Amino acid sequence: MAASRDHELMSFTLERALRWGAVAHDGQFRKGEKTPYFEHVVAVAMILDRIGFDEAVVIAGLLHDVVEDTETTLDQVRERFGDEVAKTVEACSEIKTDGDGRKRPWIDRKRDHLKALVGAPLEVRAVILADKLHNLLSIACDLEEGRSVWSMFNAPRADVLWYYRSTVDLVGAGDPRLEQLAERCRQLLDTLAKDAREGVDEPVETLENREK
Repeated sequence: MAASRDHELMSFTLERALRWGAVAHDGQFRKGEKTPYFEHVVAVAMILDRIGFDEAVVIAGLLHDVVEDTETTLDQVRERFGDEVAKTVEACSEIKTDGDGRKRPWIDRKRDHLKALVGAPLEVRAVILADKLHNLLSIACDLEEGRSVWSMFNAPRADVLWYYRSTVDLVGAGDPRLEQLAERCRQLLDTLAKDAREGVDEPVETLENREK
């Protein structure tokens, strides 16, 4: 269970997950960067390990995008790493295409995933928060280094920030570790929102306000 802590420094299972994830994400890169995408999932796993989650949650963090973004199937994850990891990976995965194989609109995917996260188990919420935290850190780092960031997203900046804040508010309570992750996410979101108000990028109307 997520509440317990596996103190083994490095297991064969974790080593296999690292190797398997590296191969699955081979050739993928972060948005607008030459950084291999695998850097992101390793960072998510590191966050989960540092804050005190057990190996099954760390491995789920390492593999959280492997079904959504590669040809890997959930059955393959389950066969190699067990049902607990597979269930967490499944809950973290968005449905990106419709029944005809066409890519679904960004906002539809995000709304559906938010609904699916209501009442999610601790393990799932932990991976979701670690994922959001690293993405926000990456955005802040890119902006600090003078890179153009927001044009690389499939939605306006304000909609992206709305989605991140909605996710953090939804899953960021009920456990001190979740609350710590959520607090750091909110700090970064506040900084990014302040940058927006000060005209770092063009102002855009938020989805939240458009729907009122």
